[in-house]
Amino acid sequence: MARKSKADVESTEVLSGENAIQNKEIEGLSQGQIVRKRFFRHRAAVISLGTLTSIVILAFTALDWKLFGAIRVPGWWRWTHEELLELRYGDCPGGTVGCPTISLLPKFLGGAGIGLGTHPFGQDDIGRDYFALVMKGTQRSLSVMVIIGSVAATLGVVIGSIAGFYRGRIDAILMRFVDFMITIPVIIIGSVVGYRYGNLGAAFLALLLGLFAWTGLSRLVRAEFLTLREREFVDAARVAGATNRRIIFKHILPNAIGVIIVSVTLLLSGAILLETALSFIGFGVVPPDVSLGLLISQYQDSFTTRPWLFWYPGLFIISIALSVNFIGDGLRDAFDPRQRRRISKKERQDSATARKLAQAND
Repeated sequence: MARKSKADVESTEVLSGENAIQNKEIEGLSQGQIVRKRFFRHRAAVISLGTLTSIVILAFTALDWKLFGAIRVPGWWRWTHEELLELRYGDCPGGTVGCPTISLLPKFLGGAGIGLGTHPFGQDDIGRDYFALVMKGTQRSLSVMVIIGSVAATLGVVIGSIAGFYRGRIDAILMRFVDFMITIPVIIIGSVVGYRYGNLGAAFLALLLGLFAWTGLSRLVRAEFLTLREREFVDAARVAGATNRRIIFKHILPNAIGVIIVSVTLLLSGAILLETALSFIGFGVVPPDVSLGLLISQYQDSFTTRPWLFWYPGLFIISIALSVNFIGDGLRDAFDPRQRRRISKKERQDSATARKLAQAND
């Protein structure tokens, strides 16, 4: 038998030391606790979760919004997105109108002091408060994102699980239908749906778009089910007399939940970008409703003279999309047991010292 080189021995020792460190961290923890521990170690995901939560709270508490029909929840912002106010022009630079009143430069640095002012995001062409418009647009875009994601996730999981579990003719029929749907660009489907049904409201538009956004998720779920259905615990469940329904929902689906959650987060990010693109080209949310993509579309001509009308909706779109993507990355690392965290130099030194002491004692 060939002897291992010194480098191979040292590499094996380092790997075993890292495994010992990781195993010690998760010793005695449940699967949920392990997932949470791994997720909160992902700094970008944690920051993104805080950012997205802040945006949701800001958007849904700033303005009044209806709850269960007639019940109205009051907001803390003084203006609504429909109020026509006097358009400011006297104190705006370069002869512009409706400039933002927000100030972030302290007085001791020569600024006006830190404060929001009357209209922190400025005003639009007819005097409406732009902060209220952006908050209303954020509410609508987030609602559309959640509806599209929920409908697409439900269809994708159901169709993918049925195709992956039963295989055979059912799998062939469902996957050929999925292949056909994938060949049609989503933006074209969305444009047709938005042109025909966009005037019926953002919720109805999002519901229809969700019916066409599930194809990618269904393929991922099918692949996961094809792998899991051959595992020993599924054979044991069959021997115990479990029905196919119980095997799918009680045994296979919980083991595929990691892939599903990560895919759904990426689907949500794509959903808000789809709504933005459709509203920008005029086939999404239509006036008098408001969305972030519609605001960018309406005021794109003002980019050179009043760029804040373009900046603020774009900033919220980018923040939401990036936050959802980073959260998805954190969830992927948390659910994937093959992901290894980076062991610090101090932890490696401590592990090596402990190993040498154990060898010396032996």
